[in-house]
Amino acid sequence: MSLQSGGPAGSVRSVILASADAGLRQRLGASLAGMRWLVREAGGGADAMAQMEEQWPEALVMDSWLPDLEVGEFAGQVRRLYPGVDLLRMDGDLSEGGTRSPRRHELLHALREAQQAGDRPRLRIVPKPVARETPVVADGLRRGDEPVEFPEMIGRSAPMLELARLIKLVAPASASVLIEGETGTGKEVVANAIYRLSGRNGKPFTVLNCAAIPEALLEAELFGHTRGAFTGAVQARTGRIESANGGTLFLDEIGEMPLALQAKMLRFLECGELQRIGDNETMRVDVRVIAATHRDLAKSAAEGTFRLDLYHRLAVFPLEVPALRARMEDLPLLVEHLLAEMGKDAPRKRLTAAALERLQEHHWPGNVRELRHVLQRGTILAGDAPEIQSKEIRYRRATL
Repeated sequence: MSLQSGGPAGSVRSVILASADAGLRQRLGASLAGMRWLVREAGGGADAMAQMEEQWPEALVMDSWLPDLEVGEFAGQVRRLYPGVDLLRMDGDLSEGGTRSPRRHELLHALREAQQAGDRPRLRIVPKPVARETPVVADGLRRGDEPVEFPEMIGRSAPMLELARLIKLVAPASASVLIEGETGTGKEVVANAIYRLSGRNGKPFTVLNCAAIPEALLEAELFGHTRGAFTGAVQARTGRIESANGGTLFLDEIGEMPLALQAKMLRFLECGELQRIGDNETMRVDVRVIAATHRDLAKSAAEGTFRLDLYHRLAVFPLEVPALRARMEDLPLLVEHLLAEMGKDAPRKRLTAAALERLQEHHWPGNVRELRHVLQRGTILAGDAPEIQSKEIRYRRATL
């Protein structure tokens, strides 16, 4: 018997286990499987939600912490969208009200067994594990001071926590997102986080830097072309939009797109149709667009260098990535993360306290990208020494 989407599972004992702890999922799943439950596992809230869209389970058992979604918000969304699903928490908080499975006693029994087997009542509230060590950095950051919210977004400052909160809100939606921020702040990292937490995370994630493609070729790169459509078009080519069908298209440096092409891009965003160059037929595609720019697009639109209607269509949900100088309390975490990455291919370096202090005095016009380059330069200058000294922290003359 198979589960039917669009409603509860009926007589089939079906459950989704949502937890970032694979060991806990395995123990709980084994116990439930022994009672003839059909078990599906989810590493986070977005994964669980995607599975529920395919097939309603009889029950959802969620941990007290999820790596991608706030537990209270996630539970509220589940109750609103799937009122027939029994929702349980692994920490014993059964959240009064809502649907109760007639076999809830089996779920509670399996929970007790799994917790006793693991000798722990609930998941430790730590970030999703990242494959890196976390030693002391410049006498300031000690083991356990891990970044929060997203493994790829390093920082626990107020601006970064707010950015993470907004990402979690918009990721499950289909709205266009405009990511704004200075060069080097990590706008593509934000786009990747939105994609990873969305229901499209198993579909294509196509990236195009609008500033890296010559203006004469950008339209063909985006929309594709037929054979013979123009000189040099010896064969047909699929454009980036079409190749992202079902998934997400990330347009970096959208502010560099020529005005003439902006009109065609607006039409695609409004109707979901595209037309290859040289083709008389249109085709429909399902693509979510995330755009990024270091420019002030609202100002560009007011000045007439960017279409106002396209700006509004892209900025359905705007996000601002903070500059590094606006979140300097994150600097030790970023340094630790970057040095750990560099330590994968070479002996691991550390900073002296004086070196870290020198980094903290800098204005960082190039943001996190500049920090990476400065640390790479310092690693080379340090040679075989285990530490990077203050004198080895050097900035390019243009950024002083």
